[in-house]
Amino acid sequence: MNQIGTCLWFDGKAKEAAVFYKEVFGEVEILSENPMAVVYTIYGRRFMNLNGGPGYPINPSISFFLGIDDEAAMEATWEKLMVDGKVLMPLNKYPWSEKYGWCADKYGVNWQLMFGHKSRSKIMPNLFFTGHQNGKARQAIEFYTNLFKGASTIQIDTYQKGEPDTEGNIKYAQFELNEQSFGAMDSSAPHQFSFNEGVSFIITVDTQEEIDYYWDALVDKGAPGRCGWLKDQFGISWQVVPSCLGKFMTNPATAPKATYAFLQMSKFIIADLEKAVE
Repeated sequence: MNQIGTCLWFDGKAKEAAVFYKEVFGEVEILSENPMAVVYTIYGRRFMNLNGGPGYPINPSISFFLGIDDEAAMEATWEKLMVDGKVLMPLNKYPWSEKYGWCADKYGVNWQLMFGHKSRSKIMPNLFFTGHQNGKARQAIEFYTNLFKGASTIQIDTYQKGEPDTEGNIKYAQFELNEQSFGAMDSSAPHQFSFNEGVSFIITVDTQEEIDYYWDALVDKGAPGRCGWLKDQFGISWQVVPSCLGKFMTNPATAPKATYAFLQMSKFIIADLEKAVE
C-alpha cells in the first residue's frame, strides 16, 4: 500500500510551523528534519513542511477537515489556530453541523473544524474545486479512485434545485485512497484562489514500475515538473518519490550526490539515482 503524504510549502518557517502544530494538536510526532524539510505526523497522518521559498503561498483550495467530538476541545483548538490567523467561516452552528468553523492559521494553512465529523482519518484534506475547475469534483473522485487500487467513494452529496449553487455540483464528498480519507467540494461562487504547489500530495513507492504507473497516469492532461513534481489534469500538485530517496538524503555521504542527481530529473529514475550515489 503506497503511502500518500501531504507537503506544505513554507518560506523558511517549516520547523516553526511544525512546532506550532505540536502545540495546537498535541499528537504530533517529528520523524525527521533538515534545513529544507521537516517530516512529521498529525494524528498519524504524514506531513512534510518544505522550505521552498516565497513562490507558492498556501490558499483555501486545499484545506484540512478535523473532526472533534468535544465542544470545549474544539473551541480550544480553534483559539490556538486563530492566533494571528484569519476567519473564513466563524465557529458557529450551521445547517450541516451543530458546531463548525473554517479558518486559516498564521501560515495560511486552512482548517475546517467540525463537531462529529466522521472519516477513517481524524484529519482529512479537502479539495475545493473553484473557477475553471468548478464542477469537476466528481470527475476527479472517479479518476483518483480508479487510479489507486482498493480505493472507494464513501459519500457524495450534491446541490439540489433551489439550493445556493449549481444543481448537481458536489456540496460535500468523501473518498478513500490507500485507506486515507479525502474530501471534495465544488463552488460556483467567485474565488480569488485555485490549486497551486502550496499544498501537494506525496506518493512514496518502492519500484520504478510504480513510479511510472502513478507518474504517467497523473501527468496525462496535466504538466510535468522538476524533482518528481507534477500537476494533474485538475491542477493539483503531486510528488511521486522513490522510498530509497529518504535513505540517501539522511546519509551525509550520499545526500549531496543524491541532491545533485534528482535536481536534474523530472520523473524520478531510480537506476540513475542509485548510480549517482555509488
